[in-house]
Amino acid sequence: RRPPRSTLFPYTTLVRSGSITGLIGPNGAGKTTLFNMVAGTQKPDGGKILFDGEDVTGLAPYELFGRGMLRTFQLAHEFSQMTSLENLMMVPGDQPGETLANAWLRPSLVASRELEVRQRANEVIDFLHLGRVKNELAGNLSGGQKKLLELGRTMMVEAKLVLLDEVAAGVNRTLLKDLAGNIERMNRELGYTFFVIEHDMDLISRLCHPVIVMAQGEVIAEGPMEEIRQNPEIIEAYFGTPVEVA
Repeated sequence: RRPPRSTLFPYTTLVRSGSITGLIGPNGAGKTTLFNMVAGTQKPDGGKILFDGEDVTGLAPYELFGRGMLRTFQLAHEFSQMTSLENLMMVPGDQPGETLANAWLRPSLVASRELEVRQRANEVIDFLHLGRVKNELAGNLSGGQKKLLELGRTMMVEAKLVLLDEVAAGVNRTLLKDLAGNIERMNRELGYTFFVIEHDMDLISRLCHPVIVMAQGEVIAEGPMEEIRQNPEIIEAYFGTPVEVA
């Protein structure tokens, strides 16, 4: 027998370190609301959000960024008039060149740090195979290239958790394979943890274990994708008709 449904807040939803955890559900299920609360752009009415063993409920996005939690968006948020390389170099915080005093009085410190950041950005570009568009304005990139660039931003700092919001949206199938492959490489080779909202079930099946299912603001199931696909409650949530199980 399945356990009774649990509302979002009393239900303990766990994203394990080192996993690629999927979050699926029909439109209006509450997936983006949950992501917004985890990412600090929306405060929950109750419950707690624990990250790396600490209560981070209600913290602002910049505070979560400092703790190693980063988020990408369904629509890429690039600096369109900067190159791909410059977009990556913008990410690390507390760069000495951000203050006018350092720029005037400590130029060698500014130059040294900028060189380090540039080297890291070039390493990320090489990892993601974005060399062809390194010096291209980010606003001129395709949808898939912009998503790769957003993924690259998460590699510019020591990210502990990356929230991916509909990574497949607006990406052609060829680039989507590259994008999925890079997510897998970041997870496998670099130890990144991902929490993924996605409607593309093939992509979820490829990337995610486990998968969390939401419907009408509630978590209704959690487990391997092969089990999720066979769950009659989930089929009913997606298609609106109950399924008889022999």
